[in-house]
Amino acid sequence: MKPDLDELLDLFPSEGRPAHAFVAGDDVPEPYRGLLVHEQHMTVTVEAHHGGPVDVRVLERRHDGGHYARRILLVHRASGAVVQFGIVRIDLRHVAPDVGAEIVAGRTPLGRVLIDHGVLRRVDPVAYLRFDAAPWFGGAPAYGRLAIIHCDGEPAVEVLEVVAP
Repeated sequence: MKPDLDELLDLFPSEGRPAHAFVAGDDVPEPYRGLLVHEQHMTVTVEAHHGGPVDVRVLERRHDGGHYARRILLVHRASGAVVQFGIVRIDLRHVAPDVGAEIVAGRTPLGRVLIDHGVLRRVDPVAYLRFDAAPWFGGAPAYGRLAIIHCDGEPAVEVLEVVAP
């Protein structure tokens, strides 16, 4: 399993194909580098950067058999500011039923669900991207990453995570 930007965007055709370029992690400028070039959950990272908890806002979802996908925004709880856009596709066979049910319910960011349930996880970033006109942030430039999250040793989650400018 390797996340593919086109495949993730194809899950939600209304998203379109924003112009982008792949960049090396060393070429991601700060503060984006500190937010993206690491092996931690983005939920924890953006909460630390923005000084408080974030909530998930599910924009669209798909649930096809054992796979669940959603297009989301993470929103800073205190200010209401959008801090991240994301698309996630999860193979629910690799998480316990109660974990899968909480993910599908869409009330809690994915990273927080996995942490709260003690799921042994490893985040593997596989690519970094620059968007010259990110549609999720009013056309402003932004940076993101593609990553795989392994749950209990299995590649279970593919993500596109783009942090707000």
